[in-house]
Amino acid sequence: MSGVFSFVNTLSDSLGPGTVGIHGDPPQFFLYSAFMTLVITLLHVFWGIVFFDGCEKKKWYTLLVVLLSHLLVSALTLISPHYGLNLVLAYIIMVLMGVWAFFVSGGSCRSLKLCLLCQDKDFLLFNQRAR
Repeated sequence: MSGVFSFVNTLSDSLGPGTVGIHGDPPQFFLYSAFMTLVITLLHVFWGIVFFDGCEKKKWYTLLVVLLSHLLVSALTLISPHYGLNLVLAYIIMVLMGVWAFFVSGGSCRSLKLCLLCQDKDFLLFNQRAR
């Protein structure tokens, strides 16, 4: 829902003739907006996982990091007019938060390696017995 609400204003602005590059924005404005919507949506998932883990374990620095990174990504979209740089920084923060959320939710380097090499017997379908 966050993605829908953040992108619906951009889509409503796109209605009408000759709107590419609204108010002097680059022609890739809609593409940048779509990728920023994607990163914000994924960041909300990762922030939620890390935030609730911090609440559960009473790690207050975790809550502070989540709140500050949320403010940073939000400020990136308001302060800087350089869409490409904003996207790169937002994706870097998303990757870092995604890795943190992966390990917080019980992931490990070993489980990731087994999954990527298709050696995890729990998830392979050909090892399942017929019923």
